Formats: sequence, C-alpha cells, structure tokens
Amino acid sequence: MKRLVILGSGESGTGAAILAKQKGYDVLVSDAGLIPEKYKEELNEYGIAYEEKQHTEELILNADEIIKSPGIPEKNELIKKIRSKGIHIISEIEFASRYTNAIKICITGTNGKTTTTSLIYHLMLQAGLNVGCGGNIGTSFARLVATEEHDYYVLELSSFQLDDMYDFKAEIAILLNITPDHLDRYEYDIQNYINSKFRITRNQTEKDYFIYCSDDEIINKQMLSEDIKAKKIPFSINNELALGAFLDDDSIKIKTEINQSNPYTMLTSELALRGKHNTYNSMAAAIVGQVFNIRKDAIREALTNFQNVEHRLEKVAMVRGVEFINDSKATNVNSAWYALESMDKPVVWIAGGTDKGNDYTMLKELVKDKVRIIVCMGLDNHKIHEAFGKDVDMILNTTSAQEAVHVAFKLAKQGEAVLLSPACASFDLFKNYEDRGRQFKTAVRNL
Repeated sequence: MKRLVILGSGESGTGAAILAKQKGYDVLVSDAGLIPEKYKEELNEYGIAYEEKQHTEELILNADEIIKSPGIPEKNELIKKIRSKGIHIISEIEFASRYTNAIKICITGTNGKTTTTSLIYHLMLQAGLNVGCGGNIGTSFARLVATEEHDYYVLELSSFQLDDMYDFKAEIAILLNITPDHLDRYEYDIQNYINSKFRITRNQTEKDYFIYCSDDEIINKQMLSEDIKAKKIPFSINNELALGAFLDDDSIKIKTEINQSNPYTMLTSELALRGKHNTYNSMAAAIVGQVFNIRKDAIREALTNFQNVEHRLEKVAMVRGVEFINDSKATNVNSAWYALESMDKPVVWIAGGTDKGNDYTMLKELVKDKVRIIVCMGLDNHKIHEAFGKDVDMILNTTSAQEAVHVAFKLAKQGEAVLLSPACASFDLFKNYEDRGRQFKTAVRNL
C-alpha cells in the first residue's frame, strides 16, 4: 500500500485525503496548526489518520509521495528535508488529475481569476453541460473528483498550485494577466513568478487551446521564449485580431477557427460585468463558449445575466443615494486598480490592511480622478497617507469595518459610491478577506 502524506488540512488537503483514502492509499494528514473542526469531522468520518499542531518527521519522511498545501513555501525547513530525501512533492491538483478523464478548463493570472472562473462555469452550466467548478475557488479539485462525476471541470489555479504540477494537463488554459505579486515566494524575482504562471501550458498538445491576453506586455515577451504547442487564441481591447476576441467600437467580436466567417458579436453595454478588466474576463469566457460550440444566444444570455462573485465588486446596498460596494477580495494594488477603474461615480475609498510591500504609484492618477475621500482601515496606514495625501480632500484612520462604514457614510454625498477595495491583506484586523467583506456588509446593513 502506497503511503501518502498530506501537509496542510484546509479544503485542498482534506479533499486530497478523501480521494486518496478512496483510492486505497495509507494516508496521513499533518498540520502545523489547528485543524478546523469541520475538516476534523470529515477526516474522522473517513477514518483518515491526522495530527495537528505538529509535523512528526518520522511519520512524514517515510512517505512514498507528499501533497503539500499551496500555502507552504519551498524555504520551509521540513520541505527542504523532504526534498533532500528525494520524496516527490506534488499539488492536490496534480493528484486529483490522475483519477479523471474529464476536460479541464484552467484559469490563472494575477487578477480576475475568480470572476473569469465563475463566469465560464456559469456559461457552461447554463448551456446544459455536466460541469464542476473548483480549485483555488470554493471546492478542491480532489474533493470534486472523489465525490462528483463531471465531463468538464472549470478550475481556478494559483501560481502556488501550478508550482507542484508535473503531468497535469489543461485541455483549455487561460492566462489573464501577469503583474508582480507574491514575490516573497519567488525570491523577489518576477521571472520565477512568470515561469510559474506559464506552467499552465505544460503538457498541452496541438489538440488543446491556450487563451491569453495579447495586451499584456509580460505575457507577450514570455511567449517569445515558450514552445506552446496548443492552438493560441488571444484577446485584446487595443487591437483588431485575425483570430481571437477584440473590441470593435462598442462591440466585442470573437473569431475562432470554427466561426471565422461568421464572428460572434456582442455589445459591451449588454455585459453583466462593467469595467475594462471585466471586458477581458468576458472575452475569455466567450472564447471558451465558442471553442465548445455553445450556441451564440446561450453565450450572450450567460454574459448578460451573470451575478458577480462574493467580495469581488459586489453591490451591497444603496443607502440614501450612496452605493456601497464590497471588493474585499482586492488584496493587492493591481486588484484595487481594476476596481477604481470600473467606477463611474465619485468614490469614498476604504483601503488598507496588512501591506505586502505595496507600491501605490500605479493608483495615483485614478485616485486623483475618481476618489474624493480615503477611509483607512488597518493598524498601520502611513504608506497610504504618504502616497495619496496630496491627491484627495481627506484621509481618515479607522480600526474596524463598522467604524470605516460609519465614517464613509457620514462623509459620502448622494450619488457617490463607498468602495471597499483594500489593496492589502486582511490579517491585521480580520481572519481573511471573506471575514473582512462580511463584516463590511453587516455594517452597511446596520446603517
């Protein structure tokens, strides 16, 4: 019996453990922290051995193979020991892919992954396809493979998940954009991060598809040194393309090999999602629809009636003429840029949290143009004050979601939007970005 050790007990680790147990492995889940109660109950239910608050090396270093949580960095001492012993480390995604023949539509990029993944899933579901959705969003891929059976899986993949994939293949790979992020995990060398993102094209053949943003300079430059065998379908809002998706005045046009003579066309005003970044996301989804030969009216309907995901430009409420928008998922500067770019009314911007070495320069013009007041929500806001002190009427400090919402509401004028788009991680005041977003929504509803 093969021995499989899983490091980390979150959704990814527990899903992998359930699948491994089902496939007859001798399984151990080991977590340096506490295992959340709901996962502990599942491990007990399936009779899976586990340990918490420790990593017992003699129980780990005798594994035939190890699955590690995407959150554990390579510089971790235990990982170094495992590597030195020559034990193969893989991701939960790699493991799950061994046990399904389904077609995998995989989405990566620094920003927009969750929205695009959800949009493609929504489109395929509405078209009547037997499709599951997971990965870095919601349910782990391994759990889906263990407990459900689908013909297609739409998977959001982070760079950390891609790092430990070797034989995995995405039949359709989508790369939305690349901007510096998580560089602490990549030795502060953006090329390492770029290489990770491009692993999504690994093992692709001429029968597969690579859908990518041709407006992204980093992607274009990297393409010159990549040997990608898949059919390439770009999307752009700057240039007309012979093949791919592009903007033609106020319409999206999509030409693939299937429909070159009769391109798919849709007005941008019909899209459920607003803003330039969401035009990109919608283009990527529409290309997938075309590749699968989904009816044009079905693609149009899905792109028109899609509801955005929680904590991503989520409309919360309109209170006395002030609109409240929850974009708590914006944990980096780039995500906040997209949020501000999509605003079509003056903004009271709630920002701040745990700063990941942020450079706010790229936001300066948008802040000057769109933001009237900044309400900081975090324990240390000096960088935000330094960056935007001269660009807005006022910057105030708060230390809770409730206080931030009250202050923002007091200062907002009718016809303005209060936007929570922190550009920072949440760990100074909240458990995670979901907790931050929910506390924000509760505070808005209590106004």
